[in-house]
Amino acid sequence: MRRKSNKILMYLLLILVGIMMIYPLVWLLFASFKTNEEIFGTTALLPANPVFDSYVEGWKGTGQFSFGVFLKNSFILVVPTVILTLISSVLVGYGFARFHFPGHKILFALMISTMMLPNAVVVIPRYILYNKMGVLNSYDTFYLPAALACYPFFIFMMVQFFKGIPRELDESAKMDGCNSFQTLIHVLLPLSKASVCSAAIFQSVWTWNDFFNSLIYINSVSKYPVSLGLRMSLDSADAAHWNEIFAMSIVSIIPCVILFFTAQKYFVEGIATSGIKG
Repeated sequence: MRRKSNKILMYLLLILVGIMMIYPLVWLLFASFKTNEEIFGTTALLPANPVFDSYVEGWKGTGQFSFGVFLKNSFILVVPTVILTLISSVLVGYGFARFHFPGHKILFALMISTMMLPNAVVVIPRYILYNKMGVLNSYDTFYLPAALACYPFFIFMMVQFFKGIPRELDESAKMDGCNSFQTLIHVLLPLSKASVCSAAIFQSVWTWNDFFNSLIYINSVSKYPVSLGLRMSLDSADAAHWNEIFAMSIVSIIPCVILFFTAQKYFVEGIATSGIKG
């Protein structure tokens, strides 16, 4: 009976924490059907006089650009960034996990040390570099770091996962005539699906929600992602229509929610297994 009571209390605690975490999203959803007066004039969750045109008006956007343009820009920004991040992180992580070369430990320590640098420290050097390269106000400012393996968190994740795979598999593949690259593609990568999916989810959500870097490197409104598009809607009118902003906020988080629940199984497995072996 004591064990059963503890189990019930644990489930009740988890349900309470879940409600606390999901409540802001539920409030945001219902607030998108309220007027400004009702949003700021009452604490009720459900709208008393629902307004159903907030999604239509919010989708129209501001000026000559609709919210659909910002949504499309986000996909153009996020998808190549995620793909390039996965390719570069897998290759570099495979190199650190399976090969020993002069300076191996020093380079790995330097790579890990960059995880301690806050983003504000590298913004100015990157801005100067991108300015000299002539890639400012383009998505290349996101593609280049992804292609050049500038995300040590994902490299470390892949290294930890590859170290958890027995080396005997590499030797078996070598006996079958596979070179190092073929071993990675045909043997290790299929076993690393969970870790790769975890990295893809993290990078997708982080890039999709990135406001600071987009604000620094993207200047043209026609290239704004959803994070900047939502912020611009606050500056375009004297009185903000909060129900429209909340409605577009709901629309902007739907792709991330769909991605997470689609790959939830691999995400949990990847997080659980990436730190097994140091």
